[in-house]
Amino acid sequence: MKTSIKILSIVCILLASSAYAAEKFIVLENNKPILGKWNIHHEAAALHKEKVPINNDWTFGKDGMITAISRDRRMGSDQGIKIKYSIADGVIKKQFAPGREKYEDCKVVKLEGREMILHCKFNYFFMTKI
Repeated sequence: MKTSIKILSIVCILLASSAYAAEKFIVLENNKPILGKWNIHHEAAALHKEKVPINNDWTFGKDGMITAISRDRRMGSDQGIKIKYSIADGVIKKQFAPGREKYEDCKVVKLEGREMILHCKFNYFFMTKI
C-alpha cells in the first residue's frame, strides 16, 4: 500500500511539473519589443482563472528601468516607483521590489500587436501598449 501511494505521488508530481514546463512563451532577444508604456488592466493567478481588474502603468525604459505607476483610489493619487529589469535567457528579469536585489523572472506568454501577457512568479499581467 505504501509503495503504491509513493508511486502515485511521484507520477502526480511529474505530470504537474511537465504541464508547467510545457507552458509556451516568447523568447526575447532584447528589450525592443517591450519598450514603452504599458497599461496593466487585469491580473490573474493563472492564465485561465478569473481576471481581476487593475489600473497600473509600467514604462519599460531603454536604461533598464521600469517606471511603475499604481493608481489607488483610496489614496487619491498615483504612486510611482522605479525598479530595474534586464533581458536574460529569453525572459524579463525584474527587480522584485525597489531597493532589494532580489529578481523574479517574467515570461512573455503573448505579444501580439498592442497586447501582451506576462507571467511573473505569482501573477499573470494582461497589458495594452499605450
